Amino acid sequence: MPPLIHDHPLPYVDRLAARPADAVTLVVIHCTELPDLATAREYGERVQHESGTGNSGHYYIDRDGRIERYVPGTRVAHHVRGCNPHSIGIELVNLGRYPHWWDSRHQTMTEPYPDAQIAALVELLAQLRDEFPALREIAGHEDLDTARMPASDDPSLEVARKLDPGPLFPWEAVLARCGLRRLRA
Repeated sequence: MPPLIHDHPLPYVDRLAARPADAVTLVVIHCTELPDLATAREYGERVQHESGTGNSGHYYIDRDGRIERYVPGTRVAHHVRGCNPHSIGIELVNLGRYPHWWDSRHQTMTEPYPDAQIAALVELLAQLRDEFPALREIAGHEDLDTARMPASDDPSLEVARKLDPGPLFPWEAVLARCGLRRLRA
C-alpha cells in the first residue's frame, strides 16, 4: 500500500524547472536541522534566488511519519549543491545541530530518528522507485556536500557545512529495505 502523502506545494513551485521522470536517478536524504515541520516550512517558503524560488526538499517526513510533498518530483528543487537536476530531496524533521549549526563546540547530532519516521521513509522510497524508472542511488547530504567553512565561534577552526542526516541515521536498515545503492562523493 502506498504511503499517504499530503500535498502542500510551496508558493513558487511553478517557477522551479520542470524535468521528465526519467531524469531522476538519485534520492538525497537530509535532516532539517530545525525544531519542527512548521519552521522547516517557513524556511522553504523564503525566496532566496533571483528566479523567485527558495531552498527546499521535495518531501518532508515529520517525527510521527507524516509525509508532506512541497515540490513534485518532476520539478527541480534546490536542496543540494551540484545534484539538483537529477535528484529528489527528502528532509527528515530532526534538530541536527540546531541552533548552533557552525559553532565548533556543537557539532554532535544527538536526536535519534524515530521508527515511525524511518518506516515512512522506506515506504516513500518504494513509491519513488515505482514513479521514477531511472532511480537507482541514494546519498546523504553529507556524502555530496563535503565543503568545510570557518566555525562561527572561532574562524580559525573549520566545521563541515553539512552533516546531515548524520551519524544517528540508520543507513544499514534503510539500505537493506530500499533497493537503492548508496552514492558517496
